[in-house]
Amino acid sequence: MACNSSGCQSGCYKNEFEQEQQNSNSNSKPSTTRSGYNICVKCKSNEALTGSGTGDDGRFCGDCFRSNLYGKFRLAVSTHALITPADKVLVAFSGGPASRVALQFVHEKQQMAQKNYDASRDGSLPVFGVGVAFIDESAYCAISSDEVDETIQKIRSIVSHLAPPAKDLHVVSIESTFSLDALDAREKFKKLLDSVGDATGKEDLLMHLRMLTLQKIASENGYNRVVLGLCTSRIACHVISATVKGQGYSLPADIQYVDARWEIPVVLPLRGCIAQELNMLCHLDGLETLELLNGPSTGINGLVSSFLKLLQEENPSRECTIVRTAGKLTPFHFNRIPELNDSNVPLASQRRQKRFNLKCNETISSESFCPLCYSPLNPSDLNSLSNYKSSQSSDAFGAACCSSCRFQIFPKDPSLVEQFYSLLPEPMVSRANYGSNGHFSALRKRVQDCLLSDNEDET
Repeated sequence: MACNSSGCQSGCYKNEFEQEQQNSNSNSKPSTTRSGYNICVKCKSNEALTGSGTGDDGRFCGDCFRSNLYGKFRLAVSTHALITPADKVLVAFSGGPASRVALQFVHEKQQMAQKNYDASRDGSLPVFGVGVAFIDESAYCAISSDEVDETIQKIRSIVSHLAPPAKDLHVVSIESTFSLDALDAREKFKKLLDSVGDATGKEDLLMHLRMLTLQKIASENGYNRVVLGLCTSRIACHVISATVKGQGYSLPADIQYVDARWEIPVVLPLRGCIAQELNMLCHLDGLETLELLNGPSTGINGLVSSFLKLLQEENPSRECTIVRTAGKLTPFHFNRIPELNDSNVPLASQRRQKRFNLKCNETISSESFCPLCYSPLNPSDLNSLSNYKSSQSSDAFGAACCSSCRFQIFPKDPSLVEQFYSLLPEPMVSRANYGSNGHFSALRKRVQDCLLSDNEDET
């Protein structure tokens, strides 16, 4: 279909790419009328929003601001094939502005897909499915059951009030990863967190358990994508904190649009949006947000978050600069955009994938991951692992972990390591065993041509 207006919705590659370039490169200030009001730089007719100047809210009117923000989401989804018609995606929902906008934008894209399906004669483009996951972390936050029930009811109301197609809501407690009955799992979860003395390590372990829970929900309910609402602001915090924690080697793995090292790939469609823009959109559209049940960040994570807020006040582009700089790091092979030959994937998306395909680091085996945080292991970590042929002990498990996890999460007292190991959920323990075997299998495969078979003579 030829493009004949600025409102073209045909998925034209050229127009969307040019629009994205125009949005990202436009740094002009709003023009001013005779009466002193700022005018939107896009429509040139409506009054620009009065914002703090840290995002596009100070350059666009309300309608253009929303259109521009949704355009970033839509371009990321189509360029990197984050959501295709045959997918079934699970949106991680915490109730904050970022996850609320992620849910709203995924919902709107699903509505558009439904309209296209209804308008087509043969129904050739299926409508992707959407589910919503809320992880109950009240076992860690120590809040009353009444507050938890009230929060869950609000989330059910938010999801149920979205227009069709209907979306399944999964409310799962974070301790469910232990595969025990509710009381035993809750008690074991508390003991595990109490065994970590470092505040930063405790927060990091909680984040890893949260991802395990999301993967469990997605796997058990047939989802093939997990959508996170991580935005530029959150990723900028992670870049600084990961550098401070000594996770620079694995940092490129966490900041890409696609993270396929997990059984169910994780995608970040809001990677190009800053937190201030998402807050503004929730305010403009009246999107209900919830007070997060988890407490404020402490330790390194809290310090970095406060530090970046100060930087952002001094220079509104600091967060974007940090993420763009980190984006120059070479990603891993599991961040590569897979080649699509599916007839359900629009041709424009396939062209964009070829244009934006990443140059990845192919020097690491996909099995060489830390069993705690699942970050890629660097050569020095693999050297410590090579002394163990099995991961069925606390010492071997510690050797299989990255240096950051050994420092931040593992107990400092050697006598407590065995107890810590016994409290870990089974997926983490089995992952260590698989990772160790996988590493040696990959090593053997590399030198297979140099090995003698059992029936060959040494001649």
